[in-house]
Amino acid sequence: MSRVFGFVRDAMILAYLGTGPMYQAYVVAFRLPNMFRRFFAEGAFNMAFIPMFSKKVEGGEDADGFASDAFAGLATVLIGLTVLALAAMPWLIYALASGFAGKAQFALSVEFGRIVFPYILFISLAALLSGMLNASGRFAAAAAAPVLLNVMLIVAMALAAYAGVDVARTLIWTIPIAGIAQFALLWVAVKRAGFTIRITRPRLTPEMRNLVRVAVPAALAGGVVQINLLVGQQVASYFDKAVSWLFAADRLYQLPLGVVGIAVGVVLLPDLSRRLKAQDDSGAKTALSRAGEIALALTIPSAVALMVIPLPLVSVLFERGAATAQDSAAIALAVAIYGLGLPAFVLQKILQPVFFAREDTKRPFQYAVVAMVVNAVLAIGLAPVIGWFAPAIATTLAAWVMVAQLHIGARIYGDVARFDARFASRIWRMVAASLVMGVILWISANALAPFLGMPWWRALALAVLVLIGMVSYFAAGQVLGAFRLAELKAALRRSG
Repeated sequence: MSRVFGFVRDAMILAYLGTGPMYQAYVVAFRLPNMFRRFFAEGAFNMAFIPMFSKKVEGGEDADGFASDAFAGLATVLIGLTVLALAAMPWLIYALASGFAGKAQFALSVEFGRIVFPYILFISLAALLSGMLNASGRFAAAAAAPVLLNVMLIVAMALAAYAGVDVARTLIWTIPIAGIAQFALLWVAVKRAGFTIRITRPRLTPEMRNLVRVAVPAALAGGVVQINLLVGQQVASYFDKAVSWLFAADRLYQLPLGVVGIAVGVVLLPDLSRRLKAQDDSGAKTALSRAGEIALALTIPSAVALMVIPLPLVSVLFERGAATAQDSAAIALAVAIYGLGLPAFVLQKILQPVFFAREDTKRPFQYAVVAMVVNAVLAIGLAPVIGWFAPAIATTLAAWVMVAQLHIGARIYGDVARFDARFASRIWRMVAASLVMGVILWISANALAPFLGMPWWRALALAVLVLIGMVSYFAAGQVLGAFRLAELKAALRRSG
């Protein structure tokens, strides 16, 4: 639901703002708190916090006290960061998109950035609360919080457009308000789950020292990932509309990544932590293998679809209002490139918990540095040769480099950190079924091309195309033995 509403949100923003200066300023401003959020909360902090908190819950220790101290420490850091960022916003925008300097979107980005940045305080604390819920096996409220954000933004834009007021600024002001609402929702959910967060002064207890020790390498690893985004955006900012095109393409491939990869990874980390605490090595290996199996069974066909029919997807989903056919063609190119990397992005979410569940954040950091160098060299080196889509190619290749390192590096944990024989036997069958689907999709897309260009029929034509893809993939997968539909249904019931 979060990803679907997020897509509706992004489609509306493109329709209202187009891909010009206002949209580019929104992209840079909104990415700023999200970048720091992933760096501090969802990336570094929670990757260290969730395994420790899970083990305290499993062992019957003082989980509330540990969470309260973590909350106080994180809040203190975030308040200080917010104050500094508001003062230094022009320099932050220059660091994110120096190509905007001297253009209208630079001043807009500074204005929007100052409005949006306090969002990081509430959403990062909300991420900690989500971690507590996930660690205790409760996922619904944590998953519902982003839905609330997207619904609020959709409603705000619709009301602004209806009233004839500035849609862009209404959108920007709604973001921090939605952050407060998300935090409140999760605060209530944590209390209902039986946990108590006490508001205390920050203390550097031995447990907090250990948390910081584990979190710092994870923060550095998260920082490396954000540097990759920064490099890509910097390169794109020197090409007209490239920031907008790459961001829109990113939102489309994030749909299957969020629905499948991130969701499975969120569930897998606390599950592996609890199994390792209980010394259930066999259960940990089975959990890892089934997580990888279900994730790739749904991701590989999505990746093939993004590569085979990117233009029908983009034109039907995004091309309306101020978004033009030229925008659709450019976004579709980036979507196809990102599609090639989609399985790698998902595999990262599956393999990283192997390290984080053991409180090993140093190795993922080292791997991330290598991937960062690959990304930077390719993005900067290819841009003068091939142009604005160089960052997309760089991001995709760097993702596969990261997966290769995680897969090889996990061998130090022995057989428990490897996928089992069933996974190995089925993965190639999933690829074969996806290729069969890809051929059928390509033929179907050409047959439906006249309808995909008709204003009122194109949505129905795309729905038919998606249905053809789903039926052909699941039929081919069943025949080839890539999976059994009964197993997928059972896995989805368990994850629900």
